[in-house]
Order: sequence, then structure tokens, then C-alpha cells
Amino acid sequence: MPVAGRRGPALRRVAVAVVCLSMIGLGLFGWAMSGPLAQAQGSRVLVIQVEDTINPVKARFIQRAIERATESGHQLLVIEMDTPGGLYDSTRKIVESMLESGVPVAVFVSPRGAQAGSAGTFITAAGHIAAMAPGSNIGAATPVGGGGEDLEDTLADKVTNDAAALIRSIADERGRNADALEATVRTAASYTAQEALDEGIIDLTADNLNHLLNELDGRVVVTIAGEQTLLVANAAVDELRMQWRERFVNFIANPNIAFLLISLGSLGLIFEMMTPGTLGPGIAGVICLGLGFLALGNLPFNWAGVAFIGLAVALAVLEVFVSGFGALGVGAVVSLIIGGFLLFGSFGGGSIPVNFPEVQVSLWVLAAVGGVLALGAGYLLLETVLSRTGIRKPAPASGFSDSDGRSSAGHLIGQTGVVTAPLRPRGIVALGNETWSSESSDGMSIPVGRRVRVVGVDGLLLTVEVIGASAAVEGQE
Repeated sequence: MPVAGRRGPALRRVAVAVVCLSMIGLGLFGWAMSGPLAQAQGSRVLVIQVEDTINPVKARFIQRAIERATESGHQLLVIEMDTPGGLYDSTRKIVESMLESGVPVAVFVSPRGAQAGSAGTFITAAGHIAAMAPGSNIGAATPVGGGGEDLEDTLADKVTNDAAALIRSIADERGRNADALEATVRTAASYTAQEALDEGIIDLTADNLNHLLNELDGRVVVTIAGEQTLLVANAAVDELRMQWRERFVNFIANPNIAFLLISLGSLGLIFEMMTPGTLGPGIAGVICLGLGFLALGNLPFNWAGVAFIGLAVALAVLEVFVSGFGALGVGAVVSLIIGGFLLFGSFGGGSIPVNFPEVQVSLWVLAAVGGVLALGAGYLLLETVLSRTGIRKPAPASGFSDSDGRSSAGHLIGQTGVVTAPLRPRGIVALGNETWSSESSDGMSIPVGRRVRVVGVDGLLLTVEVIGASAAVEGQE
């Protein structure tokens, strides 16, 4: 009896172990067979939508879709496209990815009324299957400059020949009408869906995605991985969307938004320099500038425009250390507007890559930004004149200053204040509730926080000296 009692628990442990191992074995067997079994039960199709301008974000999205379709065992990748065109470099990368794809790629220009303009013509032609919805159109792939303008003769010949060679090579690879496709580059030819089908530019027309899959069922497609027969009539359709990061970058990769981000970032830094220690405007400015340059990285920008915007910032910073809002401030406003106008143009000595749709800052946005800056400049100038000529009585002095708040030149001499932006030898001094552009009397630096006395007035520029100590401070001799 004791022996049997000992054997009972041992047998139960063995039985549990056998059951567990059997379940694990069945799980591994099911996992091993899931791929072939799923494929035998039904094929899968991956669908993405590509709309608006073709840019680096769209190029990475299409490359990611091809990789996903390959890794997930999809029988077909369908690109539903509606685009006016895009950047030539991005178009080349997309074409390369499609030509190297081991998964069949079908480009479907849809819905009705959609277009495959310029860059879209290259992408459609590069698909293993090219299809269009009735009422859509394709073509007009002649390269133009970044602002939509015609290129100079020499550059136009060079770029047009390169684009024509690319589209002919795509046509030869996919067995399409090379002459008709080349005409979209050299003469900006455009075709309706039916005309494109008749000319041998596309393979078929379809009303919608289901119609397209039914038409493709049983078709043999040749990829770099070999011949593949499409069995997609009743395929499960998976949709791949842009990630939030891709959508965000695609949103800010807009000429108007990029210009606004750079403008706001520059103004934030300028305001931080005018009011040291506030931190908020400076942090916001740095963030806006970072996002602005991220947007520029996905657009064909011109360095001449960036240089003018940089000049505008420099002039505005210099204006902080000069009395009043004068010529430097006006120059900053003008430079910022010129910078926005040149930022996405192929003129001005820039080395902009050729692109197809018009890429430039809207004149309405330029006018709005210029108007806001001009109003701000006028307000500052008016406040300065009214305050410092005695027409408008300032608020009482703060505890940081012995100033009586009177700004006329006769009353400024002898008043005391505190340095809010270091004098090297020019900076900012607070007198009461006013800030003045000031310079040290002996040309030496005076750090922030030092109390100073006004010893001279030249227009709107004060000459000050340190109270109770030599101006040679902070280690200066």
C-alpha cells in the first residue's frame, strides 16, 4: 500500500508532463503549418493610398509597403494613386523599389477623376500591373523648375533627356508603349483612361478595387522572383496606412507651413533676446525652427532663401542693440519676405532638384506674415516715440530702478536702472517700466544685474556707467 501511494503522484506528474508536451507539439505544428495552410485557404492583398505630392515621405511609405507585402506573404500590393506629380529624386527611388520588388505591384489610378500627373506617370508605368478608373487621366510629365517655371534651355535639355530615358527604360522593362510614354515627357502629352489603354500605356481599366481584383484573377505576372499567378478574386484585403510620424512630416512638408515655422521660430528667438530670461519664446522658437528645417529636408528648398531669412534674423538681433526700431528693423522685415519668396524657387543661384508640381510659398502667406511684422514694427515705433517724447506718461518706476518714469532727455541724466542684457559695450538697461538701448561710458562690458547710472543721451541711445564700481567687471582689466 505505501509503494502504490508513492507511485500514484509520480504517475500523475508523468501524465501532466506528457499532456503539456503534446500541447506544445501541437502548437508548434500548427505554427509551422499556418503559413502554407493560410495561403492554401485564401490569398491576401495589401492596399495603400498615395495622394497629393510625391515627396520623400511618400517614397519611404511605398518602400515600407513593399517590404511589408514581402514579409507578410501577400500575393499583391495595390497602390491606389491620385497625384499631380512630385519630386524627381523621390520618383526615382519609388521606381527603383518597384522594379526590384519580388511581390507584384499594381498601380491603380482611382477613384474616378483621379490623375497620375508627372511623377505619377512614371510610378504607374513602373507597376507590374497598371490600371486606371474611368474618368481618370495620366501624363504631362515634362520637368519644370521648383516654382513651376520653365527651365533654361541647357538645363531643360539635360533634365528632359534624363527623364525621357528613364521612362523609356521603364516601358521596355514592363512591355509598355515607349513612344507614347516618352511623349508625356517631351511634349507634355496627356491621356484619358481609355486612350491610355488603347495606346498600350496601361493594362486595364476598372471601376473599383473589387473589379480590379476580379480582372487580375488568374493573370500571370513576371517579377524578379519569377512568374507568379495571381489568385486574388476572393482575396482578403489588408490596408496599410501611414504611421503618425509619416503623416506629421508629410503635413509640415508644405512650403507655406515650412515658411511659417521658420518665421515663428526666428521671431521667438528675437523676442527671447529682447527680453532675456523669459525662456518660453526661446524654447518655442527653437522647436519651430527645428520643425521648419525638418520640413525643408523634405522639400526642394533654395539656399538663397535660407540666407535671406538668416539675414532677417541677424538684422533683427542687431536692432535690439540699437536705439529704436529703425532701418535695421525694416531691413529685417524686407529680408524675411524676400527669403520666403526665394525659399522654393530655382533662381537665385540655388541648386534645387527638378520637380514637377509647383512648390512655392503662397503670396497670401507672404503678405500676411509681412503685414503682421509691419504692424508689430509700427506699434513698437509708435510706443517708443510716444513714451520717450513725454506724450504718453509711463507707469510708475519699479523697485529695480530709481527712475521717476519720465523719459525726456533732460530727466534721464542721473537716473539709475539695471542691466537686463549685457552691455558689450551695447545692451539693454531697464529704467522704470521701459527698456533702453544703452552703451557703457568707457566701452567695457557690464553684466546682467548691475545697477547703472545714465550719464548721457544721444537720441534713443543712453550712455551709462556702473554705480559704485569700475565698469571693468567680470575679470576685465
